[in-house]
Amino acid sequence: MYADEATIRRILRHSGDTWAVVGLSNNRSRAAYGVAEVLRRFGKRVVPVHPGAQPVHGEQGYASLAEIPFPVDVVDVFVNSELAGGVADEAVAVGAKAVWFQLGVTDEQAYERTRAAGLDMVMDRCPAIEIPRLAPGA
Repeated sequence: MYADEATIRRILRHSGDTWAVVGLSNNRSRAAYGVAEVLRRFGKRVVPVHPGAQPVHGEQGYASLAEIPFPVDVVDVFVNSELAGGVADEAVAVGAKAVWFQLGVTDEQAYERTRAAGLDMVMDRCPAIEIPRLAPGA
């Protein structure tokens, strides 16, 4: 229900190539690190958003979405479900086109608010799993 194929395809193919990954750090054992690598392989610019604001994969990190000084197309959310709704609200506030909640991250009210604001949204799916299915030209 929160991850129809048309929305997944639209986000991955047409929403833009600048992805802010909230929860991305240099910890290679975390899922966000590996997902960011896959997104980069498929031509996405990955911008790390983490309280430490450390660079990851050669890209400057930021402590929040509001601190990113350029437009973000998609916000990929790796925080727990209790915090994810706030991130979705920030994504709306910064003018993102889409929000993607990772596997295990759900918030039905945030989904409704985000969709009502006109953004595409997917919950409880992983773009690193979905994007290769659309290749070539994901």
